Amino acid sequence: MNLTVFGATGGIGQEIVRQALSAGHKVTAVVRDPARLTVTGPALEVVRADLTDPEQVRPAVAGRDAVLSGLGARSRKDAGVTTRLTRTVLAAMEAAHVRRLLLVSAGPVGPAPENDGFLDRTARGLVSAILKDVYADLRETEAELARSYTDWTSVRPPRLQDKPLTGTYRTVVGGFPRGGRFIARADVAHAMLTMTEDPKTVRQGVGVAY
Repeated sequence: MNLTVFGATGGIGQEIVRQALSAGHKVTAVVRDPARLTVTGPALEVVRADLTDPEQVRPAVAGRDAVLSGLGARSRKDAGVTTRLTRTVLAAMEAAHVRRLLLVSAGPVGPAPENDGFLDRTARGLVSAILKDVYADLRETEAELARSYTDWTSVRPPRLQDKPLTGTYRTVVGGFPRGGRFIARADVAHAMLTMTEDPKTVRQGVGVAY
């Protein structure tokens, strides 16, 4: 496949790029600072772009089979950035007639797992209160997806870890894995690449966790 990755210098974004190249895909990595991208390869094109102008982004998505986004707030003070940048990506995709989009959201943005235990409900509520502005941003991002013409998938992980790829995790389309508290960034990237060609995940939120 011919893929474009936004947020390619982030923890999940770099994993998407690395794993996609290893799988034989062509990858366009859209970044603000190319020096922060540590992944290299002959099938990698690095594009420096300001994500405030859809016309500047349009060439980076035109003709691609899918777009994957690891864009997101790095802290609570960045709340709002995900929606703003995603609007640019959506506008560029619409102009280029590219439909498939997968992006990283968060577990608490979607529905709680069925028969969720007390400790998990309590932890979920606490985290949601602390990061309420970040999650409000992600909910608005998902609302933008729902209003768009794209074949989107919102991937919703719990707490992220910097651990090696396992390739073993649970996914729930339209829900969240019961008792799922952690997942490695590498496995989120793996899940996103796996879902790229999965029609069951189109226009769905998908919970992913160990």
